[in-house]
Amino acid sequence: MDAQQDAIRRLTQPGPAAPERIASAVGALRRLDFTLAPGLTINAAIAGPLLKAGITAAQVELSGGAFGPFTYVMPAGTQDAVHAAWYSAPVSPRGLTRLEAGNVTFGRREGSPFIHCHAFWIEPDGTRHGGHVMPHEAVVAEPIAARAFGTADVETTADFDPETNFTLFTPHQVRAAQGGPRIAFARVRPNTEISGAVEELCRRHGFAVGRVRGSVGSLVGARFSDRGPLNDYATEVFVRDGVIAPDAAGALKARLDIAMVGMSGVLAEGRLVHGANGVCITFELAVEEVAPGAV
Repeated sequence: MDAQQDAIRRLTQPGPAAPERIASAVGALRRLDFTLAPGLTINAAIAGPLLKAGITAAQVELSGGAFGPFTYVMPAGTQDAVHAAWYSAPVSPRGLTRLEAGNVTFGRREGSPFIHCHAFWIEPDGTRHGGHVMPHEAVVAEPIAARAFGTADVETTADFDPETNFTLFTPHQVRAAQGGPRIAFARVRPNTEISGAVEELCRRHGFAVGRVRGSVGSLVGARFSDRGPLNDYATEVFVRDGVIAPDAAGALKARLDIAMVGMSGVLAEGRLVHGANGVCITFELAVEEVAPGAV
């Protein structure tokens, strides 16, 4: 991973770097398919079914349906030395906003259920946008399909991070994994190469093969193998597909396909160049352990 670290773009953070760059925990997988009910905020529509199922940490994949009212923010620069990046002013399109796809981290903030969602959508004027969905201001207007990959063996909580001066979701082990298959959760810290981080997560927890599920985060721009780069230093990202499997030499290698929006509002989608993309503020990962040959 050291050679990969040398190849990435970096963003200087305001606080001291923590020695451990990947915080992780592992649990027995609980998969839940459900529907986000109209009339509820996205936060309530996701939290209710997961709490009922006894899930304390999850990454959730969303598709279809619509919001209204709807509010979001995009990544932006910062005007002070307190943070390395910030958010745009809130945007609230009038009318029905149709969700294309998105991912969600589920956990707790100050003791209450809370979500972190990055997504792409179509606004009432027909334009396509992406960003960070505001959890209490976005209301489900038409049913949204959801698939959660969670566990009761890990608890994800929003913890203050002195390196970035943000409050960030972090997984904590609350009990040993009860059976299998397993799922590993991680928070990847800034300026860590994301492909290498996914591979290290699998090695750490003994996964021979893995699939990335419902993950969200930010990168310092992006280098793609199938399109030109996105150079904005602050971005909002969700993983569309990700596989970790042995290469011809037997070493684990990650393949990550992402969707992202930059500070300019430009959308980018494609496969990341392996070993070339550093985390901006955080990346919230989940990797499901799968059988060899299943990916």
